[in-house]
Amino acid sequence: MALQIFSGKGFDTQKAERYFKERRIAYQKIDTLKYGISRRELESVVKAVGLDNLVDKNSSAWRESVIAYTQNVDQILSGLMEHPNLLRLPIVRNGKNATVGYAPDTWDSWIKNKLI
Repeated sequence: MALQIFSGKGFDTQKAERYFKERRIAYQKIDTLKYGISRRELESVVKAVGLDNLVDKNSSAWRESVIAYTQNVDQILSGLMEHPNLLRLPIVRNGKNATVGYAPDTWDSWIKNKLI
C-alpha cells in the first residue's frame, strides 16, 4: 500500500509533503477538504490514532458542530465524513499505521524500521 497524505490547506500539510519529498518517498495526496475521506479509511485512522486525536476539540468549529455533543461513534464518524474541515490534518496513513498532524519522529521510525 502506498503512503497516503490526507491533506488540507494548513502549514503542517505543506511541511509533511516537504518531509516526504526531501526523502524521495512516494505518496498519494488526497485533498480531504475537496474529496473527503471514506468510511473505511477513517475507521483505519481511528484504530491507529484514536478518535480523540483525530479532531481538535478545542476549536470553535468542533464546539459548534452537532457531532461534538454525541457519544455515538457511528454518528461522529458520519459527521466527520460530511464535514472533513473538523479533522486535524494532515493525516498520514501507512497501511495500518497513521499519524495526525506533523509527526516527523514517527515517520523517522517508519523509515528506520523499513515500514515505508
